Amino acid sequence: MPAFKNFVPNGVIPATLLILNEDLTINDPATRKHIKDCALVPGVSAVTVNGHASEVHACSFEEQKQILSSTMDEIGDQCPVINGVYADGSLKAARIAKMADAAGASCLLVFPPNTMSMGGQLRPEMAIAHFSEIANATDLPLICFQYPMSTGLGYPFDTLLKLFDAIPSIKAIKDWSNDPMLHEKHIKTFQSLSNPINVLTTHSSWLMASLSMGANGLLSGAGSVIVDLQVQLFQAVKSKNLELAQAINDRIYPLAQVFYTPPFLDMHNRMKEALVLLGRTDEAHVRPPLVKISDQELDRLNQALKEAKI
Repeated sequence: MPAFKNFVPNGVIPATLLILNEDLTINDPATRKHIKDCALVPGVSAVTVNGHASEVHACSFEEQKQILSSTMDEIGDQCPVINGVYADGSLKAARIAKMADAAGASCLLVFPPNTMSMGGQLRPEMAIAHFSEIANATDLPLICFQYPMSTGLGYPFDTLLKLFDAIPSIKAIKDWSNDPMLHEKHIKTFQSLSNPINVLTTHSSWLMASLSMGANGLLSGAGSVIVDLQVQLFQAVKSKNLELAQAINDRIYPLAQVFYTPPFLDMHNRMKEALVLLGRTDEAHVRPPLVKISDQELDRLNQALKEAKI
């Protein structure tokens, strides 16, 4: 039974990083410290583990179980924990869901299966089948991870509505549509349904603009470094304090420009290095095919941290 029963995903939710040793094994003490640092910031609604930010693509089932277990042991009674469900096969996804439920997670973030990238958006029944397997394995609330349509993994608008009708345990979407017009349509439509679906933006490269559209929360890898600023920005936007929101966004801006510059896949690599530069962890290692960023990038990152007054 999760420590936070009937959790509804909303508010500011950092997606935490995975701290590795030099031999690329999991540095459990450092990862625990990092997760606790994020979870206990006032105003944080929950934390996410086993997501993109924690290199879930490079972690075995046993490692994902270990990461969640350590998280629950560290902060499970203090903050809701969202566990990622990253799997190409629906039966594998259901196994992860069962594991997370048994370990005490409060919610699941469901990634789209990469197998759907070759035209799955043309078959809404495939998305429903995937979520049905997961929903049959657990009663935990689900967050649907919405990718850009250009990736081949985004769910069309009408498919999302069908999903919400078919799978009532879906309570939110993590919106990475990367399309401002569509993003606003998601917010206006989904949060106004008879059974509302919260929109959690993950448009961290243009966060203030996204939040100003009315999203009920954010789920962001950048929260692993600047969750305090994200909380302040979210609260300023909610209170309609434009001047304060702009001032906070001015601090976020230089880091967003560095974190999310091409190549995009290095964003969490850069965030790990930021933790080292800030003295929050000792080393930054990533598993191949990711590789360490250049000294020039490190210099730009260090300068951005200074400009952001972190």
